Amino acid sequence: QVQLVESGGGLVQAGGSLRLSCATSGRTFSRDTMGWFRQAPGKEREFVSAINGGNTYYSDSVKGRFTISRDNTKNMVYLQMNSLKPEDTAVYYCAAELGSWYPQQAGKYDYWGQGTQVTVSS
Repeated sequence: QVQLVESGGGLVQAGGSLRLSCATSGRTFSRDTMGWFRQAPGKEREFVSAINGGNTYYSDSVKGRFTISRDNTKNMVYLQMNSLKPEDTAVYYCAAELGSWYPQQAGKYDYWGQGTQVTVSS
């Protein structure tokens, strides 16, 4: 059974940092695209970042502040979030896209985690 489990969310003040983790199990995703999305209350899910091999991709809203990485030996994906803003408040989801690179398209992802809440206070 494939599972993606996010952790690391919480409450932080504006300007602070958090590191999200995504633990994968049930299959190896080392050659697949791993992405992070977020959804704020009343808003649609939006792309945050993705990684595949040496390629990384960020939304304009987080570029320069967030860094995605992965450790295939541990089956983990990370999202380091710095200089957090109140508008970063959302539930953050980890997702896996098998065999392709459409980083921004949520519909292309095959597996999703349950999400972790990030709240940034002003």
